[in-house]
Amino acid sequence: MNETDVSGVKKLILDDYREDRAINRLDDTFNQLDKEVILDMMEKLRKIVFPGFYRDKSFRTYDVQTSVSMLIEDVMYNMNKQIGLVLKYSPRYEGMTKEDLAAESSRITLDFFRQIPKVRALIETDVQAAFDGDPAAFNRDEIIFCYPGLYAITVNRLAHELYLRSVPLIPRIMTEEAHSRTGIDIHPGATIGKYFCIDHGTGIVIGETTVIGDHVKVYQGVTLGALSTRGGQKLKNTRRHPTIEDHVTIYSGASIFGGETVIGHHSVIGSSAFITTSIEPGTRVSIKNQELQIKSGRKTAMETADLKQDATWSYEI
Repeated sequence: MNETDVSGVKKLILDDYREDRAINRLDDTFNQLDKEVILDMMEKLRKIVFPGFYRDKSFRTYDVQTSVSMLIEDVMYNMNKQIGLVLKYSPRYEGMTKEDLAAESSRITLDFFRQIPKVRALIETDVQAAFDGDPAAFNRDEIIFCYPGLYAITVNRLAHELYLRSVPLIPRIMTEEAHSRTGIDIHPGATIGKYFCIDHGTGIVIGETTVIGDHVKVYQGVTLGALSTRGGQKLKNTRRHPTIEDHVTIYSGASIFGGETVIGHHSVIGSSAFITTSIEPGTRVSIKNQELQIKSGRKTAMETADLKQDATWSYEI
């Protein structure tokens, strides 16, 4: 490559920046949130939630309480700054002065940290639910260190508190990071009760307006979604996702859709079920007479067998 070619390419790209594109932020470079700071905050919040479980490499102290105190101050400072940078994205704060935005950011940050004991109490029930429901679990420490479901739930519960306070962007960055690490996609807007258990977890999708009660267990590949999103932005702030009442178990691959769909308490939803209407409490839903086609190795013969899956299946609740 010669210098003329390189200069031509640079000019081509820089000229394109003059176009009025939504992906341009050239005039506001130093007033944008820092994603790396937010992800660092998220990991430090997990250390605050689980004191003593994760070694802190930022502050070298030999006392857990001192270490956590320093973590709290560190995260509060950075959260206050990052919230101040993102409030401009919310119509709720449109027209506010910088001073007012700074005051609101401080108020939200302090209010968020006041919720930490409540969040920790909920997460403790999630740990217990995972331990009670998994005979393979050695102890509760194993669940905290190893289980992707608990990781996703923990991040979601923290992000949900920011979501409730109308903080833009930051809650979604947190839950999408958990999504990328675990394969579990929980929108920060989802409302989740206590003793929530995700078993295995990969491929789970839980939408923004989902409401989940207490003592609910969800297996891998489950979708709690919207019937249709073709309306796009017109559907904002409407109930699009289902309600799951208390003591419901949803087995792998099941899909439940719709804002008016309610799964009644103490129900069991079998694998691969596709549900778009409400289910009465205490109901067991399963797939019956599913057809299985088997081709021989030579691909010349076809055999058909019925999988006799009916309501007599035994489920673990």
